[in-house]
Amino acid sequence: MKLSEITTYLESIAPLAYQESYDNAGLLVGNPQKEIKQTLLTLDVTEAILDEAIETKSDLIIAHHPLIFGGLKKITGKNEVERCVIKAIKNDIAIYASHTNLDSVLGGVNSKICEKLGLKNIQILAPVSGQLKKLVTFIPFDHAANVQQAIFKVGAGHIGNYDSCAYSIPGKGSFRGEEKTKPFVGKPGEIHYENEIRFETIFPTHIQGQVIRALIEAHPYEEVAYDIYSLDNENPQVGIGMIGELTTPIEEKKFLQQTKKTFGTGAVKHSPLIGKKIKKVAVCGGSGSFLIRQAINSKADVFVTGDLKYHQFFEADGKIVLADIGHFESEQFTKEVFYELLTKKFPKFAVRLSEVNTNPVNYLV
Repeated sequence: MKLSEITTYLESIAPLAYQESYDNAGLLVGNPQKEIKQTLLTLDVTEAILDEAIETKSDLIIAHHPLIFGGLKKITGKNEVERCVIKAIKNDIAIYASHTNLDSVLGGVNSKICEKLGLKNIQILAPVSGQLKKLVTFIPFDHAANVQQAIFKVGAGHIGNYDSCAYSIPGKGSFRGEEKTKPFVGKPGEIHYENEIRFETIFPTHIQGQVIRALIEAHPYEEVAYDIYSLDNENPQVGIGMIGELTTPIEEKKFLQQTKKTFGTGAVKHSPLIGKKIKKVAVCGGSGSFLIRQAINSKADVFVTGDLKYHQFFEADGKIVLADIGHFESEQFTKEVFYELLTKKFPKFAVRLSEVNTNPVNYLV
């Protein structure tokens, strides 16, 4: 299948619009029209991963961490990133990354961590705001259902676990077309009154173009009147980190031991234990120190993440247990996220999990 089919699907799950400003998710190397026969799934892209792709005849690498973060002014092979780009191009291997955008959605990186920890009732720890908009338009009665369905079909009208969410109010619209117009109803040069529905629904900002196109294509009027409002509402489906609950509370030390075993880390660094059973657990794959305050405010008993610095452990302040399990360890199961998404959507497509351990951190035990 074409590379663009794969990337379009992945971006329907984790839109590139959800990535952080510093990030560089998306197609990094390769032609979107290239025919792909097999993909290799990995956390990082290294020379060893490229060698594995060549050996297994994989013509696409899908990674969590982008190979290229900053701009490449020269590609001379002076470092591993440049050597990987050269090797990928020479061997016609495409490289795609889904990074902070995959961190930010339900069913992504943090959902997988929650699954591994056995958490229930999970929700976004820090939902984003300002990424929702409201559409208001006016539709003649007999065409209302058709226009509404066209708008819902492209992704508008979702609130939590509900879809097709909207509000309609009957009213009467008026208009007068100039002599050169061809109005759907009424006559040019004459004012016309039409029974219409005022239709309102919300949508995520990144699909605004699709929503407007769907509206205009389905609407019978020659000129379609509509308003777009920016909303400050939080989007409970998008954000960083997650929080959930264990079915049965357990002792702090036992929880940390189980987490160490589950994620196979060489050590778990943690703040002082506070003598309270663990029930509510906050998580963030990768570097999650910026969510410590959010985890405390959410009444979590423990916050599991990676890359905590010395002074950040003081922020626990006896209110929470901070557990640093390592960056790689916290995100290692992202390969499973990719695998489950791709095999469900494309059951006959060849998908391979990398067998290369790309963790650059080692533990002397």
